[in-house]
Amino acid sequence: MIALLLRDLRLSVRSGGGFGLGLAFFLLVTILVPLAVGPESALHARIAAGILWLGALLACLLSLDRIFALDHEDGSLDLLVTAPMPLEGIVAMKALAHWLVTGLPLTLAAPVLAVLLNLPAQGYGWLFLSLLVGTPALSVIGTFGAALIVGLKRGGLLLSLLVLPLYVPTLIYGAEVAKRGADGLPALVPLALLGAISAGSAALLPFASAQALRINLR
Repeated sequence: MIALLLRDLRLSVRSGGGFGLGLAFFLLVTILVPLAVGPESALHARIAAGILWLGALLACLLSLDRIFALDHEDGSLDLLVTAPMPLEGIVAMKALAHWLVTGLPLTLAAPVLAVLLNLPAQGYGWLFLSLLVGTPALSVIGTFGAALIVGLKRGGLLLSLLVLPLYVPTLIYGAEVAKRGADGLPALVPLALLGAISAGSAALLPFASAQALRINLR
C-alpha cells in the first residue's frame, strides 16, 4: 500500500496536475475576488472565509478526473483491480495521495493568502484547522466521483456535476468554522460536524468507489 501511495504521488507531480496547478488557481481566486468586489477592506474581511473555502474546493476539483484516468489509460487500473490487495484500500490510498498533493498544500497556503483578503488575525488558526479537517472529505468524495466516470472520455464536466452537490455540506461547515473563528465566536460545533463528514466519508465511500470501479471495468 505504501508503494502504491508513493507511486501515485510521483505520478501526480509528473503529470502536471499536482499541487502547483491547485495553488496557482487558489492564488488567482484570492487575487481576483478583491478586484471584483471593490477596495472595501470591511467587505473583504466579511467574505474572506467563504471565498477561501470556495477557492480551495474548486482547486481540489481541478485534478479529480486524473485520479484514475492515468491508470486506466495505460491499463494498470485493471491490474490493480485484480491484484491481491483490497480494492477499497487501493481507493483509500489514491484519495490520500490526492489530499497530500492538493488538499494539504492548499491548507498550508490558506493562512498566507488570507492576508490578501483582510481576514481577522484570530481567524487564521480556525481557517487552517477547518481546511485540515475538511479537505480530506473533498478528496474522498472526489475519488468516489472519479470512480463513477472512469473510462468515459471527457468526463470532467460530468464529474463536476456529480461531485459539487456532495461538496455542499463540507463547504458550509468549513466556511462557518472559519467565519466564526474570525468573528471570535465559538466554532467547535461546526468543526465537529465537519470532522464527522470527513470521518464518515473516509469510512464509507472507499467501499462505494471500489464497487463503482468493479462495475465500470467489467
